[in-house]
Amino acid sequence: MTATTSAPTTVLRTAYQKSVAEYWNTNQQDPVNLRLGDVDGLYHHHYGIGDYDPSVLDGREDTRDERIIAELHRLETAQADLLLDHLGPVSPGGRLLDAGSGRGGTSFMAHQRFGCQVDGVSISEYQVGFAGEQAEQRGVTDHVRFHFRNMLDTGLASRSRRAIWTNETTMYVDLFELFAEFSRLLEYGGRYVCITGCSNDVTGLRSKAVSRIDEHYTCNIHPRSEYFKALAANNLVPINVVDLTAATIPYWELRAKSSVATGIEEPFLAAYKEGSFHYLLIAADRI
Repeated sequence: MTATTSAPTTVLRTAYQKSVAEYWNTNQQDPVNLRLGDVDGLYHHHYGIGDYDPSVLDGREDTRDERIIAELHRLETAQADLLLDHLGPVSPGGRLLDAGSGRGGTSFMAHQRFGCQVDGVSISEYQVGFAGEQAEQRGVTDHVRFHFRNMLDTGLASRSRRAIWTNETTMYVDLFELFAEFSRLLEYGGRYVCITGCSNDVTGLRSKAVSRIDEHYTCNIHPRSEYFKALAANNLVPINVVDLTAATIPYWELRAKSSVATGIEEPFLAAYKEGSFHYLLIAADRI
């Protein structure tokens, strides 16, 4: 299924990449991802959009948290659906790349929607193994596969991808290096879709709330302008930019009321509401 060159001999190339991989390898039982994924077997590693149903906060107290968990998962799945909406036409013979694929949720959704072939890459060996087991359980290993590889150096063949997406993973890498690899992989006219949090250049240096998010996830949130500079430098032209900031705030407000709250909800809400942090969807075509 997979058009490849040769798999890179060294996946984790820097001390920082090793520390990020270690973070995800050792947070295997994180209830934020596992409890939500247990709702229907789709395990996401991103956040949600849309208004939540306020009725989940009413009713029996002993089932209240269960209702909140299910609603959070619905909002996360809605976010993935929106991303897939922006991939453009994808035929069953198309090849897609899920860069930073986590436990595989969006990859399975893409295959279910388009009937296409999907490769997921992650620097977390645990995540790759988990997603691979999910593919086996779903009986889709001939169409959906996961690889322990670095999205900066995938080993996949040039011009082999109809579409690529990243969902809250770009804050772990240099954008110019990343988009150079995606530009190599995409066929001419192919589509790249990104959903990410980014700092607001207009407000100046990153806020205290954004810095707390960086520290919590061992990441390096990029300023908004950096995305567009790196896209332009690599023949990727934005066709659609959607500000999802207002749409994601309800998710964080609901999560703060749940048993899976970690304390990071407060910095996210503060950053979004003060305007120092934006949640964007960017769709760009390879020219």
